[in-house]
Amino acid sequence: MFEQLDSIHPLLPPFVGVLALLAGAVIINLIAKHLLVGTVRAFAKRTSVAWDDVLVTHNVFGRLVQVVPALIVFAGVPFVPGLPEGLVQLMRNVAMGYMVLMLTLALTAMLSAANTIYSASPVSKDRPLKGFVQLVQIVVWIFGGVMIIAAVLDRSPLLLLSGFGAMTAILLLVFKDTILSLVASVQLTAQDMVRVGDWIEMPQFGADGDVVDVQLHTVKVQNWDKTITTIPTHRLITDSFKNWRGMSQAGARRIKRSIFLDVSSIRFQTQDEVDHFTRFALLKDYIGNKEQELADYNEGLTTEVDAEVNRRRLTNAGTFRAYAYNYLKNHTKIHKGMTLIVRQLGPGPEGLPLEIYCFTNTTEWAVYEDIQSDIFDHLLAIVPEFGLRLFQKPAGSDLANLK
Repeated sequence: MFEQLDSIHPLLPPFVGVLALLAGAVIINLIAKHLLVGTVRAFAKRTSVAWDDVLVTHNVFGRLVQVVPALIVFAGVPFVPGLPEGLVQLMRNVAMGYMVLMLTLALTAMLSAANTIYSASPVSKDRPLKGFVQLVQIVVWIFGGVMIIAAVLDRSPLLLLSGFGAMTAILLLVFKDTILSLVASVQLTAQDMVRVGDWIEMPQFGADGDVVDVQLHTVKVQNWDKTITTIPTHRLITDSFKNWRGMSQAGARRIKRSIFLDVSSIRFQTQDEVDHFTRFALLKDYIGNKEQELADYNEGLTTEVDAEVNRRRLTNAGTFRAYAYNYLKNHTKIHKGMTLIVRQLGPGPEGLPLEIYCFTNTTEWAVYEDIQSDIFDHLLAIVPEFGLRLFQKPAGSDLANLK
């Protein structure tokens, strides 16, 4: 047949031979895909393990099959009649480069599949490896690229690698961010600073939410408004950020908020008021103990004790502080094993701050806010019972009532 084609035109035999070789490679490629990939997919669906499904999802076997047509071209092109030696060598080089490319793609896909399998395990939240996997993929691509160029140019890869020494400065400049990110990833993992699922705050980047992905170059944070903030990995080392993981692990969340009392409403209590507060279940023990303490103190005075100014007495602010403490101590939603303080801060232009410092026994955000609101609803509403007033800057209605 090739003799007949040669009689028509001398270029027809090599042209037809190349077309036949390529057509055969395509047909065998389709058959290999159908047999190998189809069989693997069917097998993966029937098994109970997950790793084979992940390999199929990442198309590892599909990329390996792509080596077959390149191998056919590489092996069959020397047998095409009338093809110049230089063209034969070029096609073999291109086929070899294509095989290396497919193997590189298959290897990087296998690494991605391995990371996916690892990410499904509980330990991955404590030790994410995605950044390291991406680094290995970069190394694979670098060496794969060298091998592809060496195959196409028909040169030794060692010759090309030797030229990298002179390009070190350029490579350091090009891969500066990668190197910084690699060092940061090692530190983040070694010191267990960030995990997927952690709630972090980084105001300089507008990040306030859950970490959803830790990669080599970036860390993705899904904010509470469902927006995504992308932070360079190395900035988590150079800049400060807040990680709320400790709160989640402790199973408690802090309440730290103040009630501002009008200083002019603070005074000593009368005996009638003291008797009134003894009927408060939360103050009964406090009033009894405090009265005994004050009586013992006043009996020990060497000066005239008839004058009220010389005696220690109960104040409405102190009684309210004790009430707030006992109220929190008996609250079912307050953590009993953590710090519980009701304290006065320094008085200022906004009155006397009475700070509530305690921890709820839950970290769920909505429940925490409900508990905090219920506590302050009660305390703010009962303040007038102690003869106290809350400090508030004059509103329009206050100024209107002055007329």
